[in-house]
Amino acid sequence: MAQYFEGIGRRKESSARVRLMSGTGVFTVNDKPAGDYFTRLGDLEAILSPMQAAGQNPETYDITVTVRGGGVTGQTDSIKLGMARALSKLNPDFHSVMRQSGLLTRDARVKERKKPGLKRARKAPTYTKR
Repeated sequence: MAQYFEGIGRRKESSARVRLMSGTGVFTVNDKPAGDYFTRLGDLEAILSPMQAAGQNPETYDITVTVRGGGVTGQTDSIKLGMARALSKLNPDFHSVMRQSGLLTRDARVKERKKPGLKRARKAPTYTKR
């Protein structure tokens, strides 16, 4: 088996394991072609932005992603973080480029918990005087 470089990315409820290995440009997400898995406009470009920042051609790597949980945006962002981490393992020179681009920072924002007596985390029921 070929050597691979792995990066794990998380965002909201989503967690992604990204594996990079030299190859012919095959990009699979959960055993599906990436174009079939991410149909929204701009998602694939966002996922491949760490490659672009590092000046690498995605066609020279086989990329395998396993992603679980969350929605489309959370999964997209978690794969992007995992890709950046895998690239910085592949070549430590890419680390500073990724850091300057803000691609190695995990977005820690998650859904706030619901509080008792409220409808959601902060939305209160309508006040009635009588």
